[in-house]
Amino acid sequence: MAEINHFEYGWITPGISYALSVLGSILGLIFAGRIRIAKSTGQKIWWGTLAAWALGGTAIWTMHFMAMLGFAVSGSRIRYDVPITVASALLAVIAVGIGLAIVGTGRLSAVRILAGGLFTGLGVAAMHYSGMAAMQLDGRIDYDPLRVAASIVIAVVAATVALWLGVTVRRGLAIFGSALVMGVAVNGMHFTGMSAMSVHLHDQRTELAGATVSTMLLPIVLLVIFGVVGLVYALLAAPTEEDRAAMAYLDSLRDPAVTAPAPAAVTAPDPVGLRARSSLARPGAQFPSRRDRPTR
Repeated sequence: MAEINHFEYGWITPGISYALSVLGSILGLIFAGRIRIAKSTGQKIWWGTLAAWALGGTAIWTMHFMAMLGFAVSGSRIRYDVPITVASALLAVIAVGIGLAIVGTGRLSAVRILAGGLFTGLGVAAMHYSGMAAMQLDGRIDYDPLRVAASIVIAVVAATVALWLGVTVRRGLAIFGSALVMGVAVNGMHFTGMSAMSVHLHDQRTELAGATVSTMLLPIVLLVIFGVVGLVYALLAAPTEEDRAAMAYLDSLRDPAVTAPAPAAVTAPDPVGLRARSSLARPGAQFPSRRDRPTR
């Protein structure tokens, strides 16, 4: 049996993976909270997609890959099957998205939360072990069934708690504290599953197909950077309730005011008959004198 090292670079890789899981959880909880208050189906789909990417893509799958950077097997090289690796990422995002759809639509209930958590947790576990299936090395990989079962239970519990927090937590400090707990749960599930793994080396080395960790590192890091920047931008660009209230107030000011009808003109008295003299109505006309009056 080969010796397995999960922390080849010390605490750097688990530290980065935990930070990514917390960051993704914070964004995911914020987005998930907006699903329940969305006014239209399009808004629900938009916030659900962002929450699925933040939780499934950043908090779970990216954390898994970063933690795998510190994984090494003595006496064996490691390669990764790219299509299976990409499929595992999509599996995580889709599983979280379906779980959010179960919880975020309709009347919230314990049955919905448990059903969404079960489906999402099983999807996260499937993501983890499909990602491990993408790993190619000079040996045979075996798993301890009890630890595999424990990792699946952790995944289901963590997913259920994450969905419940996503639809109940609103305040910033509570979201941050919940994200710290979720980070512990996600990393705990990952390393529990990794501890179930054992490698039996082959007698002879063979040619390994797939990409090295260094080859996949740059595109995944860029994907994480642009993904997080895009999520933050989508969050900052979305109008808040205060913004909507202000826009509604400004729209009301732009509407034409209903003015009261002008009062009717009051005719002033004309005791000397000046109004009847048409010459006064012409600009530049001279004021009539006594000589101009007709004689009787």
